[in-house]
Amino acid sequence: MILLFVSDVDSAGDWRRELAKHVPDLELRVWPELGDPTEIEAALVWRPPPGLLDRLPNLRIVFSLGAGVDHIFADPSLPPGVPIVRLVDPYMTTAMSEYVQLQVLRLHRRDPVYRAQQQARIWRQWPQPNAAERRVGVLGLGVLGSDAALKLKVLGFDLAGWSRTERKLPGVACFHGADGLAALLERTDILVCLLPLTPATEGILDAALFARLPQGAALVNCARGRHLVEADLLAALDSGRLAAAVLDVFREEPLPPEHPFWRHERILLTPHVAAATYPPTAARAVAEGLRRFADGRPLLNRVDRSERY
Repeated sequence: MILLFVSDVDSAGDWRRELAKHVPDLELRVWPELGDPTEIEAALVWRPPPGLLDRLPNLRIVFSLGAGVDHIFADPSLPPGVPIVRLVDPYMTTAMSEYVQLQVLRLHRRDPVYRAQQQARIWRQWPQPNAAERRVGVLGLGVLGSDAALKLKVLGFDLAGWSRTERKLPGVACFHGADGLAALLERTDILVCLLPLTPATEGILDAALFARLPQGAALVNCARGRHLVEADLLAALDSGRLAAAVLDVFREEPLPPEHPFWRHERILLTPHVAAATYPPTAARAVAEGLRRFADGRPLLNRVDRSERY
């Protein structure tokens, strides 16, 4: 089988080496070197150039190089009917949960306040609630969101989660649908966004949503930058509606040097590092997908095109 590798990150060598361990007879071609486009049956992509996949007449399956697939659906000429497979890797799931735990604990223990006090040389101790008194809400209960919620629960937080359709997690209050979203927000002191990016979720983190949170709530966004209405976040922070925000993803990456997020004392930034793709483990998932495809077996983590996740 011939697999086309497309990425804006120079990782082709790592992927070639790791995939060869699991699929020795695989031929990997690296964009922009296509060779004969008619020979390519599979593609492993991150942000493929618009129209590229449509130029492969015998393309039969597309794998995402990351957990999200919005970068694939951004192509208006995406070939219809070709299966799309999300990357689900235990390493990535664990990494995301580590990040979420770290940032929720930072907000819970007033790290932004103490960092500002350090800069101003102010010695002031603030009351510290117990984790059981801190209500955390997770938007999105897929693989990443469910794991993060369960691991936050282990730390003692009062956990709730929201999804489009009904889910159940032990020890986590689960909400779904429009009414469930309102109920979740009303009881959330720290909101974590781990939603897939779809037309229905783009811009969901806006002024209307912030107004439903308790006064002084905080936000962690480690899903996609386009979930967030940036101007609404700045207004919510400046008014005191929100106390702080942790952001790992942005509408424009790298974040421009002149962007106000860099200078805001209530915003903590990381450069899209919450859960990076790790070829030594991710290649196993892709290899399994290739084997299932070759054998005609059902695909794991196949994307529902109507829902875009």
